[in-house]
Amino acid sequence: MLQKSERDFERNARQSAATAFDVNRRSPAPTGGYTSRGMDAKPFLVEIGRELKRAGLDAVLIGNAGAALQGAPVTTVDFDFLFRKTPRNLAKLKAFATALDAMVLRPYYPVSDLYRVVREDDGLQVDFMATVHGLRSYEGVRARAATVVVEGVSIAVASLADILKSKRAAGRPRDKAVLEVLEKALEEASRQKSQAGGASEGK
Repeated sequence: MLQKSERDFERNARQSAATAFDVNRRSPAPTGGYTSRGMDAKPFLVEIGRELKRAGLDAVLIGNAGAALQGAPVTTVDFDFLFRKTPRNLAKLKAFATALDAMVLRPYYPVSDLYRVVREDDGLQVDFMATVHGLRSYEGVRARAATVVVEGVSIAVASLADILKSKRAAGRPRDKAVLEVLEKALEEASRQKSQAGGASEGK
């Protein structure tokens, strides 16, 4: 059987991830209690990605949404991003919220560095964090991130290894519930990449 080259594998993986991110269904209990609440998350994700680019705000998608975009069988409409907290980026965050006709909240201030963008009309909620359990720096996460294209919109997505690391470090029940699923997804992705790399070396 012919093996794909690494380049072909990465391209096909991104295409399949973009089409797979459809959460217009209830997520089963074993994947951590995340439910779609009857909504399709893809239009939200496209809108978020488009407005991030327009605002010039560099941020990396983490959490279940990031894992789902890389083929992990999890569902969610929670959008969590890691970003660098600087005065300039905070101004960009405000511009991003304004473009979405949303507001920026600090629900856990001063305990947490979380910024929550909320749009009341349809319940859209996007969380931006300057720090995440288990991940040392934004620069490291950004360097290891992949770019996934969803309906023509590019989104920086944390590696499955980083997402798994953050879930382990957080240790919440809903994080622990998806660990096995994410571990299997990472093993499968690593196996396929290894096979693709071996095939390309043999050419």
